Amino acid sequence: MASVMASIPALKDIHQQLKTRMEKSVEDFRANLVSTRTGRASVHMLDQVRVDYYGTETPLNQVAQVNAPEPQMLTIQPWDPGLIKEIEKAIRESGLGLNPQNDGKMVRLPVPPMTEERRKEVVKHLNKVLEDHRTAIRNIRRDGNELIKKAAKDKAISADDEKRATEEVQQLTDSEIKRIEELFKAKEKEVLTV
Repeated sequence: MASVMASIPALKDIHQQLKTRMEKSVEDFRANLVSTRTGRASVHMLDQVRVDYYGTETPLNQVAQVNAPEPQMLTIQPWDPGLIKEIEKAIRESGLGLNPQNDGKMVRLPVPPMTEERRKEVVKHLNKVLEDHRTAIRNIRRDGNELIKKAAKDKAISADDEKRATEEVQQLTDSEIKRIEELFKAKEKEVLTV
């Protein structure tokens, strides 16, 4: 479907801006899903973990090599062995429910199978994240509709163009929300599958 907004000079930038902002929201949601713990070890489980690296909150994957040598084990090899205690502390405080162990050179992270209760908690948490992202996309829609109204008020576009542009923003909103809901459903199935 060709974009009505993209063909109207006064709305071209608004259209691009809305699309970009909504896609960022979808990508952020996807990143949240990837880092969500399922029953298997995944290096992305630790994507949200930040380590105090000489006073700067730094993503774990920027201060260490993270590997998943087995389905129930992660290994974290810091580039600076002095960071082992900070890495362990960051993992314990991350809320992932994991218990790191170290041998002085490397941190081993056993990933226990999830209990039924924990699986339900994870899905509940993901539902909240989904709702936050739905709201973010709707807020972007509201911003877009306000910009379209302003363009119509300033006589930069006709009333017909305003109506078509508003409909297009709604279609874009619906399709992006549908995308995150499909991502959620797939992750929910993965989490609840034992």
